[in-house]
Amino acid sequence: MAFISEGVRSGARLLTGAGRPEHLQRGYFLKPTIFSDVPEDSAIWTNEIFGPVLCVRTFRTEHDAIRLANATQFGLAAAVMSNDLARCRRVAHAFRAGIVWINCSQPTFSQAPWGGYKKSGIGRELGRWGLDNYLEVKQVTSFDSSDPWGWYLKK
Repeated sequence: MAFISEGVRSGARLLTGAGRPEHLQRGYFLKPTIFSDVPEDSAIWTNEIFGPVLCVRTFRTEHDAIRLANATQFGLAAAVMSNDLARCRRVAHAFRAGIVWINCSQPTFSQAPWGGYKKSGIGRELGRWGLDNYLEVKQVTSFDSSDPWGWYLKK
């Protein structure tokens, strides 16, 4: 609710939502909320809001879209929707996000890594990358000689 209030204060245009569903006055429920014309410096544009809140901005060029998407300290997930698959791949590679979907949204596979860039998430979950988080790495060095190692001896 604080993010929604901040969005209104920042001058973003509230299109729908922004309150509790009338039939659910108890618990943590919120109507799906959509803002448009969101200022780039608004907290609802620059933060990850884990709730049913969507911020929409228009762009003129592919470069502008990539700049807008990457101009955040977070980078958990992104999606590219287009009939131009070469453009989709180009934009997907330019996005600074841990997972990018092309012409779909939200499929996650347990064999593939899951985690964000920048301040989104810590490390990776799922697949062999997730297993690495549970392992401890150790280095063991052995000098197999009767000669002194020598780095600590004066000559």
